Amino acid sequence: MAYETILVDIADGIATVTLNRPEVLNALNGQVFNELGDVALELGADRSVQAVIITGGDKVFAAGADIKQMANLSTVDAAIGGRPSHRAFSLIETIPKPVIASIAGFALGGGCELTLVCDVRIAADSAQFGLPEIKLGILPGAGGTQRLPRLIGAGKAKELIFSGDFINADEALRVGLVNKVVPADQLREETLKMAKRFAARGAVALHLAKSAIDEGLRMDLEAGMQYEHKCFSLLFATEDQKEGMRAFIEKRPPDFKGR
Repeated sequence: MAYETILVDIADGIATVTLNRPEVLNALNGQVFNELGDVALELGADRSVQAVIITGGDKVFAAGADIKQMANLSTVDAAIGGRPSHRAFSLIETIPKPVIASIAGFALGGGCELTLVCDVRIAADSAQFGLPEIKLGILPGAGGTQRLPRLIGAGKAKELIFSGDFINADEALRVGLVNKVVPADQLREETLKMAKRFAARGAVALHLAKSAIDEGLRMDLEAGMQYEHKCFSLLFATEDQKEGMRAFIEKRPPDFKGR
């Protein structure tokens, strides 16, 4: 598909989706959300893609929503206008492959919320995170009040949301908001290295591992254990399971086929 606000590149099984509104620091609007949702569907169905990277480029990830577009919304407009972001983030979150956020510069408001729907977050040492909506008289409305507490705990999430203050990459790492911090000039290389490591694993096992984690978090422990066991058992019907164990026994790298 052709997109206007994002760039999509696929190479060696890795899809890189780059937000492309540099003139407004990649501010997110309805068109961006629609295109992110569409590309999530496209990449999720593309069997040649084993991992996805979402980035804003080397300077900025996304400096929030387009406030000029939001300023004069009515209650009805706000309710309807929130649907594209919810659709996009839900579709990204459920891509059946690892999704890595590669974050440089500002990841604020909706930009920060976009990182939360990714499986793993790698930040440049230049990155800054924040949910400043409270300073505008509103609250994070694209999942921030729900996903952030589940990731870093309710107390720290409330502090960030109630204050609207920014934190730097080191603090984001300390509280568990990001998985790794690297020098800015190494961000692209380190993100690609991680994506390739994930992509080398069995695609079906990755899909079910992601499903077991995400679905299990919505269940009590016993239900989650039962769901995990079903996922585990299903993998013994795959060619990749046979190949993976055969390769281990034969002391060679596995040649997974994703089936």
